[in-house]
Amino acid sequence: MVNIMKRRSLITLIFSLVLLSIFTLNQSVAHASKIYNQLNQVNKPVTGKVDTAQWRPLFNGKDLTGWKQVGPGSHYVEDGLLKSHGGMGLLYWTGEKFGNCKIRVTFRMRDKNSNSGVFIRIPIEPREEWMPVHYGYEVQIDNDPELSKEDDYHYTGMLYSLTKPLAKTGKPGPEWNTMEITLDGPRTIVLLNGVKVTDFKEGDPVPERKFDFEPFRGPRPLYGYMGLQNHGDNDVVFFKEVVVKPLNNKAK
Repeated sequence: MVNIMKRRSLITLIFSLVLLSIFTLNQSVAHASKIYNQLNQVNKPVTGKVDTAQWRPLFNGKDLTGWKQVGPGSHYVEDGLLKSHGGMGLLYWTGEKFGNCKIRVTFRMRDKNSNSGVFIRIPIEPREEWMPVHYGYEVQIDNDPELSKEDDYHYTGMLYSLTKPLAKTGKPGPEWNTMEITLDGPRTIVLLNGVKVTDFKEGDPVPERKFDFEPFRGPRPLYGYMGLQNHGDNDVVFFKEVVVKPLNNKAK
């Protein structure tokens, strides 16, 4: 009788351990699944019920909410304008990656000519200022690149050092300029003051690098971070609008 009771106790213990193991395994799988979903969500664009007919502001005209500075210098808001000190650095939008969308910025040069840029297709969140230069695209702001011994591949609205202007429509300071950047899958289109100045698709031929500060050649991601460059105290550009709108041609 004692042996039978011992066997029953042993069987009960083993059964309890099996149930505990199954429960623990299920909890681990559920936890792992939750972590996987969280990590997977980081690499996806932020989606949701967005009105594709409306522009969504990234710069609120009041402060730098949603933005983060990397590299030398700084950005600040004054009189409703986004301004900068020093450089070279980058102010990037932290909230999401952008692709299949339009980004519109309204800017003016402090002086007759200044140097800045709108960065797009940055593959990962920046931690310093040179990774976006080498591995993203800079939509250049500079109406007189020859003053820096550069050529038309470095003119306003170009993918810096990669594309040549279809037109030159940049306005000198203190006039306002509007730049609209369309990210349509692997295609990047830039309108400057309503005129198309760049139309580039991944794989299009590009010139070889001339300077070590030019970007590395190669493909960029369909979705990436975006940012605004502060080039230096002698090259200051003011921004009064940074807005984004998703494309509505997903079936294209």
